Amino acid sequence: MREYQGAGDGSGNATFGPGLVFEGKLSFQGQVRFDGTFTGEISTDDLLIIGETAKVSADITCGSVVINGEVNGKIKARDSVELRGHARVKADLTTPSLVMDKGVVFDGYCNMMDKRDVVPLSNGEGRKTWQSGGRGNKHQNRNREALEAQPVDLSAQ
Repeated sequence: MREYQGAGDGSGNATFGPGLVFEGKLSFQGQVRFDGTFTGEISTDDLLIIGETAKVSADITCGSVVINGEVNGKIKARDSVELRGHARVKADLTTPSLVMDKGVVFDGYCNMMDKRDVVPLSNGEGRKTWQSGGRGNKHQNRNREALEAQPVDLSAQ
């Protein structure tokens, strides 16, 4: 299991509590935990934690994301996506590593890319962003029925 940084170390960490309702574009550096209601876009090269009480409808681009709450949208994670506890996720995922606990509800498509397919691109604001390369992916052409019919190890090695 991943070990997370404490909120008081000054490394750009923030927590958005359960009472927060936010709509728009959120961009940050460092680890952020979100427990409120969010609608819009989230982008970071770092770790995003969606807490148990969170309700997020967003397109998320991140380094890694850990989801314990409710998420609807699209998720692109450069490093990993973790669906924990009783997460409820209705999203299309693109990531090289997916971890899903028993009890998670996932409705969507998952594109497992190879980390070698990740290409850094400048987005014009001095930050780096990424997209999967064009080398092809052995998983992306599988249909949903084939994936549901058999157990699959979802962690890219």
